Amino acid sequence: MLKKIVGCADFNSLKTLLLALAFFLCVYAAQTEPALSYIGPGAGFAFLSSFLVLLLTFALAVFYLLSWPLRFLVRKLFRKGPKTKTDIKRVIIIGLDGMDPGLAKGFMDEGKLPNFKKLSDQGTFTKLGTSYPSISPVAWSSFMTGVDPSHHNIFDFITRDPCTYQPMLTSADIGKASNVLPIGKYMIPLGKPKMRLLRKSQPFWKILGKYGIFSSIIRVPITFPPEKFNGVSLSGMCVPDLRGSQGTFSHYTTIKERTNIETGGESRFVELNNDIIKTELLGPENHLVKNGGELTLTLTIKLDKEKAKARIEISDESFELEPKSYSPWIRIAFKAGLGIKVHGICRFYINSLAPDFDMYVTPINIDPEEPALPISHPFIFSVYLAKLIGSYGTLGLAEDTWALNEGVIDEDAFLKQSYLLYEEREKMFFNALEKTPRGLVTCVFDTTDRVQHMFFRCLDPEHPANRGKEVEKYKNVIEDLYIKMDGLIGRALEETDDNTVLGVISDHGFTQFRRGVNLNSWLYKEGYLVLKEGYAVSGDWLENVDWERTKAFSLGLAGIFINRKGRESGGIVEEGKELQTLKNEMIEKLNGLVDEEMGGVSIREILDTERAHSGPYKYDAPDLLIGYNAGYRSSWGCAVGRVTDSVFEDNTKHWSGDHCVDPNIVPGVIFINRKISKENPHLNDMAPTVLDLFGVEIPKYMKGTPLIGPKITDDQINPEGTEEKEAKAV
Repeated sequence: MLKKIVGCADFNSLKTLLLALAFFLCVYAAQTEPALSYIGPGAGFAFLSSFLVLLLTFALAVFYLLSWPLRFLVRKLFRKGPKTKTDIKRVIIIGLDGMDPGLAKGFMDEGKLPNFKKLSDQGTFTKLGTSYPSISPVAWSSFMTGVDPSHHNIFDFITRDPCTYQPMLTSADIGKASNVLPIGKYMIPLGKPKMRLLRKSQPFWKILGKYGIFSSIIRVPITFPPEKFNGVSLSGMCVPDLRGSQGTFSHYTTIKERTNIETGGESRFVELNNDIIKTELLGPENHLVKNGGELTLTLTIKLDKEKAKARIEISDESFELEPKSYSPWIRIAFKAGLGIKVHGICRFYINSLAPDFDMYVTPINIDPEEPALPISHPFIFSVYLAKLIGSYGTLGLAEDTWALNEGVIDEDAFLKQSYLLYEEREKMFFNALEKTPRGLVTCVFDTTDRVQHMFFRCLDPEHPANRGKEVEKYKNVIEDLYIKMDGLIGRALEETDDNTVLGVISDHGFTQFRRGVNLNSWLYKEGYLVLKEGYAVSGDWLENVDWERTKAFSLGLAGIFINRKGRESGGIVEEGKELQTLKNEMIEKLNGLVDEEMGGVSIREILDTERAHSGPYKYDAPDLLIGYNAGYRSSWGCAVGRVTDSVFEDNTKHWSGDHCVDPNIVPGVIFINRKISKENPHLNDMAPTVLDLFGVEIPKYMKGTPLIGPKITDDQINPEGTEEKEAKAV
């Protein structure tokens, strides 16, 4: 039985056998994780060896094996069952982040997506309404919870800390252990660090688990830190790298002019000495030692110009690498002290060997075999997958868009990296299908989103980002991407039968991002944002803002915050009439804001968050949500809280397509092998749809309705008008 479930390939060693046994028993019996101690920097790393993880988990598995009969009886007596009977045995949801309905229909009409066409003919293909704002962490949170952002508390990737006005992640709050024991130079943590998921409400697979329905959840965004439920999960978007960031690459070059990096990584000038380069790779902060600084590893590069190769030596690894090819994942370990090591993985890519040397190193991912943070449920699931398919990327935003934006890698290198990560995800997905014959399988593929972000310019010959860049060579990259996804759907269709529901969805679509709008610059020019004396522009993160005179500011991609008394530490705008008057005034000025240089309207509509939403978390959200027109988006400077000279600017980065606009412009897609009964399906409908398919009662707090059943019109759902319609009326 065990061998059938985990696969014959896993039984090549005793260690793997023990691992598989521990994993099987933990997942299918316990659904509980061992208490582990964590040490670390802002990301709260667990300095724990793989042997200890394996030992603890195996011991736990033995305990649950012995107690299995008693627990089985208890579950049979007290576990709820589905309210209604259903013939559905399995539901498969494939998330293709960013798949656009217009592009999908165009390629289908041209006969290039036969498997999507087959799925459409079996059931339904239509647009899928996205969240407001239409940003990935917001949208996927609505998908899994069935509620709007004011109920799940995710409005953007980042928000401001109301106490300091500094940026903070919206998805997770991770910090050091509150108490430490100083022993000489060492700072021994007493207990686990703070590690809290900030998304509210609960994913629908957690509800399924309460009714005994098992789920395999692979890389769905905003699932870090992982939650306990009846199933297995591997966390997705917002998992940090080993340094605690959302992705910091390393770059080594003998060309001084190439070291001018603005965002996303660190570039280091290196010198050749007898065809040898000696440098170092930076790791996480060492909080085990007082004032320990950053951990480092010696990195040695030996060039063999005759063979056109380089030998790279780091940690205990030594390997050869040719230019223009990626290394496999290289496992590295930073020594923190007291025999403790912090494990990570990274890939190396040599841009050029001679006459100038230039090399890129991916962000250091958390090693799934020896995870420094829990990135899966149960904890050992990431280890199991690594033993099964090999090392794989764990960083939430693993495709390194910033390295391409900064010119550290080129388009070919980015595409190679993206499809290497895709292949890993595909293996995980089909493994989940094999191991989950009944229940739910959900897997999100990020490739569709990242590739479109970086190559959407190639669909628009006049895009500002095309200046100085190759266009003709990459004009079919997005078409090729959709065709590749069609192959994935074809394989998935082979795994379905009459009792399987297969759905393919995206969280949003795509549009061109030609011009950036700096709301902070607009607020400054209109007198709503004030800089300190002597400043006309500011640096990142709202530097030099005079909070005693500032009424409003922007940070992130969603909209505008009011500097409210009682909410922000330096708030000056009174609640009530003053606040509402200010919001109305700004809405009137910003609605239909004209880009005079280009002659276009940059903003289509603005929502007053507190009037548009009714949930308990609307108070901490951006006060005004901005619905940009196609072609526009929050500028790069505005997103990081910068005040610049101009309100509008061309977007010349490779990141040339986007979706952080009016949601009506960028709906997602839904393909499903069933006819749906709702005129305008929405992401909020997905959670209640899956619950209903399994015969599970839908919680009353969910905003959506099941898509499969008697025909439902929008007026029947809410005869008095939706919250969105009410907001537009305001």
